Order: sequence, then C-alpha cells, then structure tokens
Amino acid sequence: MKQQNDSNSTNNDHDEIIQLLKKHRPDLRPFEGIYRSIHSHPELSGQEVRTARTAAEHLSNLGYDVHTGIGGHGVAGVLKNGEGPTILLRADMDALPVEEKTGLSYASTNVVKGEDGISTPVAHACGHDSHVTTLMAASMMLHSARDHWSGTLICIFQPSEEHLNGAQAMLDDGLYDKVPKPDLVLAQHVMPMRAGTISIREGPFLTAADTFDIRVFGRGGHGSSPHTTIDPIVIGASIVMRLQTIVSREVVPGELAVVSCGSINSGHTSNVIPDYLDLKLNVRTFNPDVREKVVKAIHRIIEAECEAGGAIEKPKITRTFSCPATVNDREIVGVLRSTFESFFKDRLVDAHDAAASEDFSLLAKAAGSPYAMWMFGGIDEKIWDDAVAKGTVNELPSNHSPFFAPVIEPTLETGVDALVLGALSFLKSK
Repeated sequence: MKQQNDSNSTNNDHDEIIQLLKKHRPDLRPFEGIYRSIHSHPELSGQEVRTARTAAEHLSNLGYDVHTGIGGHGVAGVLKNGEGPTILLRADMDALPVEEKTGLSYASTNVVKGEDGISTPVAHACGHDSHVTTLMAASMMLHSARDHWSGTLICIFQPSEEHLNGAQAMLDDGLYDKVPKPDLVLAQHVMPMRAGTISIREGPFLTAADTFDIRVFGRGGHGSSPHTTIDPIVIGASIVMRLQTIVSREVVPGELAVVSCGSINSGHTSNVIPDYLDLKLNVRTFNPDVREKVVKAIHRIIEAECEAGGAIEKPKITRTFSCPATVNDREIVGVLRSTFESFFKDRLVDAHDAAASEDFSLLAKAAGSPYAMWMFGGIDEKIWDDAVAKGTVNELPSNHSPFFAPVIEPTLETGVDALVLGALSFLKSK
C-alpha cells in the first residue's frame, strides 16, 4: 500500500489524487438516471436480480472480469492493472419491505412476495440504491484513470445486507476462489446528514447485531373461557415489557446496547385465544462482553416468563442473523481522513455513535485484511440547515423510514468522489 510518511509527500500525493479525480470524473447525469431506475425498482434481500444485472452489465462493458451469482445474486468485478495492492470496494443492493411515502416522481410502487410468500411493498428506504450507483460511477472513473495507478481493483455488489447474511453467503460460495483476496476493504453508507458532507472515524463505528425469532407455546381456546387456556399473548406481553429492563437495569450506564421487539404476531380473531405467539427481536451492542450478557438475559427472561405463565413447553429461541461490530482500522482511517480533509475540507464532519450494523467487515476478516467504512450525507442542504436552526434534526427521516429520500445531488457526486479518493489513496501511483 502507498505509504504517506512526511507532510510534503502527503500534500503532493493529495494534490495528484485530487487532480486525477477532477480530470476523470464522468458525467454523472446518466448515473442519476440509473439511480432513479434502481430506486423505482427495489428488490428484497435475496431477490436482487435486476439490480445485479445492471451492475454486472456495467462492469462488463467497462472491461472488468465479471463474476455473477455469488452467494445468491452477488456480483464481483475485477480490474487487474499491474503490480500493486488489491483494493476491494463494496456496495450493497437490497431494499426493504417498506411502503415508500416520499412522494417522489420516481418513488417505488413495487409490491412483491417475500420469503414467507406474503405480498409486501418494497422501497429503497436505506439508501442502497445510492451505494450501487456511486460504485458503478466510481468503477468507471477508476477505469478511466487506470494509466495513473497500478494494482488490482475489486468492485463487489453484495446481496442481502439487510438480513446481515449476504457477505457470508458470498464467502461461503467461494468469493475468494473467484477473485483475489484484498489487501484492504472499503465501503460507505448514505445517512441522514447534510448532503455533500462525509464522516469517518477510527475504532468502533457500527454495532454488532443479533436477531432472534421466538415462539411462545400456549393452549388455545374460546375467548369467553380464558381459564381453560394458557394465553400466549399475555405471556408475550410480559416478555416484551420485561425485556425493556435489560438495558436499563443490567447494562453498565454508558455502554451502548439496544434491545428492540420489531414484530409480535399471534391469533387471527377477537374471540379465539391462540395457541402460540411469535416475537422478532433485534439486539445491537459494541462491547463483546455486553453482547454476551444481553443475549443471556434475553434467554433467561423469555424462559422465565414462559414458565411463570404456564406455557405448555419451553419457548423456541432461534438466532436468525448475526454480525460483528464494525471497527475501523486506525492506520487506514488516518490515511483516508488526511485525503478527505484535503478534498472535502469543511465538508468532512465529526462522526457520531450509530447503533446501525453492517456485515461488510466479514469480507475483510475472511481475507485477514484491514477495513474502513465512512458515511456520506443525503439530506437536502436547506432542509438540513433549517432543521439545525430549529433543533429538529432528530425529526428528519432516517434510514428505514418510508420518508427517507436522499437528494440526488450532491449526494451521488460526494459518494463517487469518496470511493475514488479512498481507492486512489492506497493504489500504487504510476
């Protein structure tokens, strides 16, 4: 990797990279059209057929060595360009089972069947359409500038990030048998920040995530005769309320932990007490010890409440998804921060704690390589500034909201510039 040891060489490197970026930045208007198209046609985790095809065709047309269908609909494009480090840039492709309410002219109206066979509206409420589009444009820019750098560039379009299993699926499907193992893995995520801004920091950046499916077993019966039943809804209500005490009463104040019940389902009508109840839980933590403690507490509370409620059998607790915390490499962040400061100047802003989670770090850990992720803003500048003035920033639509709608520009340009700057900071200069 490129070493930047003294201030003079660092400044020269920065100037060279910035000039290279300005010279080779493509016309982004076609990519704005691609963004609108992807936004209008979102696809659920594991169903990213159209998006994957769009990315694969783009890479193939540029001359990348393209691999498709990895771990589902994963796409990998490889550009070998002489001796030098191997840098992997990653974007996720999947959307969410959310009904879009942005009112945009290109808003999604898609309704598809999920894994459970139930029809659901779908929307790019987390900004993965921005990620795909910015990586497509960055792959073009870096291809255009290939006479000025050497090394190997890998562009990964990952499926099923929302389920936190897409990166592992690509690895299990032999990703690194198909493409070289990277020396460095980089990624970015659009966030509810002022459009045109970017943030990065070393160390803990995103939380570990664990999700659980729970089934509580009762004994059903007539709603008029609850004494003849064991009501799983009452047990489930007790579980949900008691789970709220884990963070407030068992986690040391100051340690980040979140326990959320995102779904509770039982029964179909008012006069029938059902025989089971299903819960879906989500857990976010940074500290591995806190993570272990919270997970043990979840099991203990669920099992105890079921016993207290007379459940006819022990609850079924299944951990469905899990991924580690994202912890940015200190040295890599130092290089990126220096480059970003030179280019973005005061648009490089402080990064704050985020309880969101990502699985992209698995791509780095499987290769034994360092990694870093940064955030870039998508909120219209005027809307953001007004919210800051009024103290209502927390009321702005955030990721996973049906109203989340990053403004197209300068969001795309910022994301493209950041990816290219990130890659060129480590690829070997010719």
